[in-house]
Formats: sequence, C-alpha cells, structure tokens
Amino acid sequence: MRDFEKILRITPLSIRRQLSYMADNDIYEIRFRLGRPVMIRCGMGEMLIGVRLPVTKDIDQAYILTAADLKEMIEYISSYSLYAFESQLKSGFITIDGGHRVGITGKVILEDNRIKTIRDISCINLRIAHQIKGCANDVIRFIADRERGRVYHTMIISPPGCGKTTLLRDIIRQISDGSIYLKGMDVSVVDERSELAACSGGLPANDVGIRTDILDCCPKPEGMLMLLRAMSPKVIALDEIGSKEDIHSIEYCINSGISLIVTVHGNGVEDVAAKPVLGNLVRNHVFERYIVLNGKKLGKWQVFDSRGSIL
Repeated sequence: MRDFEKILRITPLSIRRQLSYMADNDIYEIRFRLGRPVMIRCGMGEMLIGVRLPVTKDIDQAYILTAADLKEMIEYISSYSLYAFESQLKSGFITIDGGHRVGITGKVILEDNRIKTIRDISCINLRIAHQIKGCANDVIRFIADRERGRVYHTMIISPPGCGKTTLLRDIIRQISDGSIYLKGMDVSVVDERSELAACSGGLPANDVGIRTDILDCCPKPEGMLMLLRAMSPKVIALDEIGSKEDIHSIEYCINSGISLIVTVHGNGVEDVAAKPVLGNLVRNHVFERYIVLNGKKLGKWQVFDSRGSIL
C-alpha cells in the first residue's frame, strides 16, 4: 500500500511488526481502543491484531492495547508537541502526512461552553486515505456539460467511509487534466483538512491534476472567497460541507459563474433535503447533479439530476 510506512511510523512498536504484514490487504481503518483488541477493517473483512500471528479472529489470541501504547501513539502523531496536538483536537480529529485522518475520543474539556481539547484518550481511529486513479471514469460523463464546455454543479452524497473523498479527488484530477468529455480547466480546492491533496511543503502528495490550485488548511467559507478573487477558477471543489457559512459562500460562488463540486454526509438526496442547513440547496435545485454512493465499494453509485430523477 502506498505510504503505508507513514502509517507504521505512528503505531506502537509492540504491534508494528504485525501491522507491517498487512500492508497489501487494502486496509481502510484501524481502531486502537484502550484495554481492547486492535481492530483492522480491510479487504479480508474485520480482523484483530494477534499476539503470535499477525492477525486473528479469535479474541483470546488478540493483542490488547495498553495505556503505554496509546501514549506512544500520541507522541508519534504529535511529533512530541502535545500543546500543538491539543490545539487541533477541537474538531475531534487531526490529519497526518498523506491525508490520513486520525479520529480521537476521550474526556472532552470545555472552556466557556466550547470544546477546548480532549484528555484521557480512550480510542484512536485511523482512517487511511486512498488514491484510486480512474475511479471517476464512469461518473465524469454525467457531470460534464459538453455543449457549454463546463462542469455541472455537483454534490457527492454518502455515509462516512464509503469513498466520497476518494471519488472527489479523482474527479478533480480528471477535470484538471482534461478527458474525452471536457478540456482541462483550472480547478481550485479548499483543502481544509489536508485530505484531498495532502500537501507537504507546498507539494501535493496526491495527484489532483496539472491545473489545480490548492488552498491548504483554510476554512472553507473564507477559502472559497479567497480563491474566487485571486485564482479565477472555473471549478471550486470542497469536501464535507455543512455549515451556514459554507452555504453562504457556495451561493456566492455559484452566482459568480463558478462550478461547484462538493461532498456531504448523507444517505441520499431526500436525506440531504431534510437537513436544516443543507436542505435549501436541494429544495432550490442549486445543484444540477447528485452522485449517491451506497456501499463501501466505489462502483456502487447512482446519479440524479437537479429534480432527483435518476440518470
């Protein structure tokens, strides 16, 4: 697996050898729960890190994560800068090099009724980013307005962990580089959590195309307006919209003639339409295409038009 060494570097030494045997097994999630087995979700299904064998399905043969293991992981993830680490925990996760998301649970510390940080960490959930070039091959034709040489305003909908970020990344690449359906065009990305391009030192670790400009680690509402004013994009791409501020900036960009491609959490068009903030976008037919992912495999999807009719 690409970049699996980066994953191994943040795992406890006590189980690093076992994990190294799993590098080629399409791992998409590893959960490290205090006092419980380390659980891997991968192409083989759900497996446990073993004591004698690399993996097992027998809980009696599974490795039990210790407090020292969790402390070691936190030190690796934070590069031994716990203060900087704590400041990132307000959202419940951080993104590490390579675009991999580290979710964290524990005791929430409040300050003025706002989340300050998380202490007494009990679980680290490592969601492993995947770049699958070509995964958008079959959907790109549905979002290309070939007559006008533009991209339809598109919303990608799926529950967590079903590949919407992976699909968005390849859509960005294909629009940027060009395809049989569209000439290459300038794309701007607000990569708020460094997951789409996974920039390091200004260079994207993922291939997002030759005409793509990335605003890294920037809040989406401000980022959209910055890119609109400074980069003259044809398309702006965003991952996981949802706030009122997001919606306001999206409407501003669309009224400025920019095509938007976004992702949201949901189970379908009707589900998103029922949400208090996002619902107006659907009811007002702001988006012209909806791509709904309905399974863990990227091949399971449906495309709908602005009125919710399947294409």
